[in-house]
Amino acid sequence: MSGGIGSGKTSVTRLLAERGALVIEADQIGHDVLEPGGAAFDQVAGRWPETVVDGRIERWRLAAIVFSDREQLAELEAITHPLIGAEIAKRVVGAGNRDVVVELPLAQERADADWTSVVVDAPREIRAVRAVGRGMDRADVARRLAAQPGRDSWLSHADYVIDNRGSFADLAAQVDELWATLTSRSSR
Repeated sequence: MSGGIGSGKTSVTRLLAERGALVIEADQIGHDVLEPGGAAFDQVAGRWPETVVDGRIERWRLAAIVFSDREQLAELEAITHPLIGAEIAKRVVGAGNRDVVVELPLAQERADADWTSVVVDAPREIRAVRAVGRGMDRADVARRLAAQPGRDSWLSHADYVIDNRGSFADLAAQVDELWATLTSRSSR
């Protein structure tokens, strides 16, 4: 599952977890690989030493750099994405027959062509308000929105779209419908 910042991916994954899915969050794995001793720490700290404070990478400092410069963002992704992908694959295999939802920041990152792609969609203005409402800095939100693909790109990769511009009840109803569809497919 994917969607832009503030689209509601976290709400959807929580609802899917309540219905029995094992949720794997790529963002959390991304945070883990940047921790001291994490798989990407040494490389990222060496490339962007100005982001290291008291032996830790301050992600907000790193974000301020890479979300303002597409080349540096590509460098960071070249370091972290293979490590994140390997950890996701390991967890998916470890899940056995359990239904798994992988929350990915970008739809294009689908690690396996057989995966079903679900995109959580909401208008850019709503997404920005939500992200700022979660405590993010407006300038940071603007940088991240500018660095993310446009809506057409998200939707072009989607097998299913969850429209999250309505109420939470509307969202939950769409998740129920999606869950019923996906679990009926997996039980065949």
